[in-house]
Amino acid sequence: MSAREDITHPGIVENVTESTVFVKILAMSACSSCHAKGMCNLAEMEEKVVEVRKESGREFRGGDKVTVTMRRSQGSKAVMLGYVVPFLVMMGMLVLVLVLTGNEGLAGLSAILVLVPYYWVLYVYRNKLKRSFSFRIE
Repeated sequence: MSAREDITHPGIVENVTESTVFVKILAMSACSSCHAKGMCNLAEMEEKVVEVRKESGREFRGGDKVTVTMRRSQGSKAVMLGYVVPFLVMMGMLVLVLVLTGNEGLAGLSAILVLVPYYWVLYVYRNKLKRSFSFRIE
């Protein structure tokens, strides 16, 4: 695969089980690499631990430096499920309730509350989603 199709993050192996390698990566927002990040509160850096299915024949130990990759299309899918779809659901509910009732307060509250079942469904199907988002260690 070409580098254009992959999202890569350097990481450190945190823990290893029989079937899974837990890798700590430093997730950065786009502005965290900006030269003016010290003047701004928008810069964001966060440590995250990702689970990578252990490939047979490869051994890892805690502290090993690795590169974790994921296909770019999977990143796009994550953005769609986490941000775009909930935004569209929320806006649809806002417009629907506003047209049906004319009550802006009820429309706003309904738009926010419709996200509860949406994210609950994502939570219920988290294991199935976890299988569709696969990381690899290069």
